[in-house]
Amino acid sequence: MKLQDSVIAITGGGQGLGRAMAEYLAAKGAKLALIDLLPEKLDEAVAACQQAGVEARAYVCNVAKEEDVEKTFAAISADFGQLNGLINNAGILRDGLMIKVKDGEIVKRMSLAEWQAVIDVNLTGVFLCGREAATQMIKNGDQGAIINISSISRAGNMGQSNYSSAKAGVAAMVPVWAKELARYGIRVMGIAPGFIETEMTASMKPEALEKMTAGIPLKRMGKPEDIASAAAFIFENDYVSGRMIEVDGALRL
Repeated sequence: MKLQDSVIAITGGGQGLGRAMAEYLAAKGAKLALIDLLPEKLDEAVAACQQAGVEARAYVCNVAKEEDVEKTFAAISADFGQLNGLINNAGILRDGLMIKVKDGEIVKRMSLAEWQAVIDVNLTGVFLCGREAATQMIKNGDQGAIINISSISRAGNMGQSNYSSAKAGVAAMVPVWAKELARYGIRVMGIAPGFIETEMTASMKPEALEKMTAGIPLKRMGKPEDIASAAAFIFENDYVSGRMIEVDGALRL
């Protein structure tokens, strides 16, 4: 698939990895439909993409709400006249031990609200957006690809019962959708980032960052561009489907 003039939707596209991927794809000539909950961040990301000379539009949407997602993807299809790809990137964190014990006493447990919030956005949101993107692509006869952003945490990471479970589910949907959607010319892939330089990691204590980086065989954290280039590769290679690409500096071997 040629990225030039293709229409790509990105959830969580207003900031972080979503915005980095949007700007990278815009530089390759793709048109962007950016989806997020924060209008200000969306406007900034759209403006950055437009500076590359491509069409970009903002869509305020809660990916965990079915009605919002249905309306958003119908609007994207109507506005651009086509849809060639989706990057399922939106996600949140509510980290914490399932049970925290101090001095022999249980002091905290992960609440159902903390569990459900992450599952709703990181897993249900991916399902809803993937379903609606595929719906519009099939209706229009548009071929292309869906990319689910998972994480190396899908293998299990302490303090992330909710996040790890969601990201494992996101990865599990990749081969399922790849098999189901291949007949319509839609490929499905997943990317599992390791530790990436983002606003969140930038706020960490230097000693914690140093310890984290020391455990990575390549001895550095990944950059948002590393994830963006992996996404571009997936869109441009028409024979990759149903697989996960780990972008983690050999952290998870």
